Amino acid sequence: MTAQDELFGGPPPPAPAARPRRGVQPMPPGAGDLALAAALPPQVHLGTSTWSYPGWQGLVWQGRHGESTLSRAGLPAYAAHPLLRAVGIDRGFYRPLAAAEFQRHAEQVPRGFRFTVKAPSLVTDALLRGEDGRGQQPNPLFLDPAAALRDFIEPAYEGLGASIGALVFQISPLPGPRLARLGEQLDRLHALLRALPPPPAGVLAVEVRDAAWLTPELAALLRDAGARYCLGLHPKLPPLAGQLPLLRALWPGPLVARWNLNRLHGPYGYEQAERRYGEFDALLDPDPDTRAELARVIRGTAGAGQDCFVTVSNKAEGSAPLSVRALAQAVVGG
Repeated sequence: MTAQDELFGGPPPPAPAARPRRGVQPMPPGAGDLALAAALPPQVHLGTSTWSYPGWQGLVWQGRHGESTLSRAGLPAYAAHPLLRAVGIDRGFYRPLAAAEFQRHAEQVPRGFRFTVKAPSLVTDALLRGEDGRGQQPNPLFLDPAAALRDFIEPAYEGLGASIGALVFQISPLPGPRLARLGEQLDRLHALLRALPPPPAGVLAVEVRDAAWLTPELAALLRDAGARYCLGLHPKLPPLAGQLPLLRALWPGPLVARWNLNRLHGPYGYEQAERRYGEFDALLDPDPDTRAELARVIRGTAGAGQDCFVTVSNKAEGSAPLSVRALAQAVVGG
């Protein structure tokens, strides 16, 4: 020890080691994603159908986290990704969410981020179903305006506010007798939409699971009610090109699209896709044709100054974040 050390108490102690950051941390964005995000039109809001998949380690967040942790605390890390400007909330389909739950989500994302939310099956499924998914009896609240307001619209408007992208009424497959009386179902849907106040941001949209809905009558009632058709990319419906007439009939206006399931798995292939795609960390079944066609629609819509709210499922190509990146590349590159 030197005389100076003796006089002033010795050398300063070493700085303590930095503590590791706790919680779910975002994956630092690469230069390519930052450049791609900067090139996307501001009207384009791309995202995934939810945010709670552990297999997205290294794609969306750092480290390994359980599904429950990600569901509870992963949204801020997800929303920090430069290409993920939207996300779906599909779990509201299974049970209505309270305004406080919506508000908690809205408080965790940056300004300009948008949510696509599915309405509860309580109002969009003509059947009450058992735990096995089989219809048991008619649903008396099918397309009921009062139930839609109470259990979906009012909580979402109050909790999400300006972060609403699209509130989607996804109408489950109709039982045969109801499908045979499609005119009655169109009337019920029209009455429902006309009874709902306009959202504080974003749009109301309708997605279907029966191709019989895809008629000029559906386009007319959506136009009259100020609602949008949600482009549903699902094997139960025609490919994207077969749904374009509805989009054209409602032009101009925002685009709502949900890329749900790769057509190669068939209309009931969710479980098959889940087994095949495992951790959802790779594009095992790329679908460049659908991606290119969807990118063309996005470019045209955004180019006209209209918003685009597009969410992609892991079951579209194998990994939703990688599908979003490839879709963004197609939008910009096109």
